[in-house]
Amino acid sequence: MSDNISADVVVIGSGIVGGLIAQKLAKQGVSVLMLEAGPRADRATIVANFRNSPRKDDFMSPYPFSPWAPHPLYKPSDNGYLVQAGPYPYPAEYIRMVGGTTWHWAAQAWRLLPNDLRMKTLYGIGRDWPLSYDELEPFYLEAETRMGVSGSLKNGSPRSAPFPMPPVAESWAQRRFRERLAPAGYEVIENTVARNSQVYDGRPPCMGNNNCMPICPIGAQYHGGNAVDAAEADGAKLIANAVVYRIEHDEKGRIAAVHYYDPDKKSTRVTGKVFVLAANGIESPKLLLLSASDKYPQGLGNSSGTVGQHLMDHPSNKLTFETDEANWPGRGPMSPASINHLRDGAFRSEHAAFRIDISDASQVLAVTQELIAKGVYGVELEQQLRHRAARQVSLKNVMEQLPLPQNRVVLSSRKDALGIPTPQIHYQMDDYIHRGMALARVEYGKIAKLMGGTNLRYSEEGKYSNNQHITGTLSMGGNPADSVVDSHGRSHDHDNLFIAGTGIMPTSATVNSTLTAVALGLRSTDLIKAAL
Repeated sequence: MSDNISADVVVIGSGIVGGLIAQKLAKQGVSVLMLEAGPRADRATIVANFRNSPRKDDFMSPYPFSPWAPHPLYKPSDNGYLVQAGPYPYPAEYIRMVGGTTWHWAAQAWRLLPNDLRMKTLYGIGRDWPLSYDELEPFYLEAETRMGVSGSLKNGSPRSAPFPMPPVAESWAQRRFRERLAPAGYEVIENTVARNSQVYDGRPPCMGNNNCMPICPIGAQYHGGNAVDAAEADGAKLIANAVVYRIEHDEKGRIAAVHYYDPDKKSTRVTGKVFVLAANGIESPKLLLLSASDKYPQGLGNSSGTVGQHLMDHPSNKLTFETDEANWPGRGPMSPASINHLRDGAFRSEHAAFRIDISDASQVLAVTQELIAKGVYGVELEQQLRHRAARQVSLKNVMEQLPLPQNRVVLSSRKDALGIPTPQIHYQMDDYIHRGMALARVEYGKIAKLMGGTNLRYSEEGKYSNNQHITGTLSMGGNPADSVVDSHGRSHDHDNLFIAGTGIMPTSATVNSTLTAVALGLRSTDLIKAAL
């Protein structure tokens, strides 16, 4: 027999978007219950885990893994949670715990450009959004204020007010890129980040620890755990280790309840008036598909047949090289600045737009591993390590990806420890991306030349990494025949079900998707409250 608990609003997922929605509603006196599949951990424990981990290049190793709420792991080997159907692998990486994946993000909090919302109209490709930039702008500002975002007014997106904070202090490597590239017309801009440049909201400014990923050791970065803490302080309730496995509807198609397992597979039924599905772009469609019924055989919210479709990320290629002077990367944020002149333009009708990110991550580990693998030891190792770690830098792009229906999330035949099917990913690249990647390689070469670059090592042609920006799969739109939710994240099929997160974004643009997802979630709260 299931237990039964209730709240006015039930939020499934306690990541940064779900947490901030819960906090905003709770602050207005709404009864809110958050359900999180994974456990809770504090920053001190995660920092200790990182320091004690033998795999410093594995951003997942400090985070708790739960058999009842498994997430993808790839080191030391692939745990197979995501079943790859190909033809191109999509090794998505995310955390299932209280606070979600922004525990280990780079904190980049960019706005989209106005043209990013009108791709079909302007360039004849992709999809248009069912809202304008002007409609979203106030909620961008609300998100930036709530999270604490620092940035430069040169970032290109129109604003109605300044950033909450000025940019984080410039690192030496960042400064040298800016100074040496400027004469050739390259403008190096400080990245827009949810990272303090001064004391803000009780958190300290960035001290340049250079391990923003996997964890900021002092809490200068905002993350989903902060959002959950704030929500609880304002009256929201949280149940951790609550693995939602089914969404229940009534005879009219309204959502009546959700069912979750605890780690011992005891089932509990949770009722509410409004439900917010705020897991990520893989786990949210998985749950809708799991909740198929006689009335909705394709899964909930799926009358359009598009739940799980249009999976996007930001594929990247890369150049690693050595500059002709010592820049000493490794001080300050790992990803401090970027080059943005190819984020938008008429060329988008022909090839993907992109942003070029300049890495300031410490090169000591990478250079050490490479030298030891070549058999370099002793005094020679020390000399080469000192020389190369001071000069080695890398560039990568953040490439937009079109919403292709064949790129999708479905249920696999594999089951986890609780007997719940795991996700299966169908994924491929198209010529739109390949043409953008080819241009990026040309740009990298120009930049490396300006920096006196030698020992240039491009990533393998045609082989791209993903950036863990899981976007699409639950696209918003004005037409219920080809979208899952409306412009407020409300399901076309179930009027008391809202979906929040990066999954509802119809296109990916060229920037990290978190800030936009938060802004969309905050925008939905007025309609959520009205639905009560």
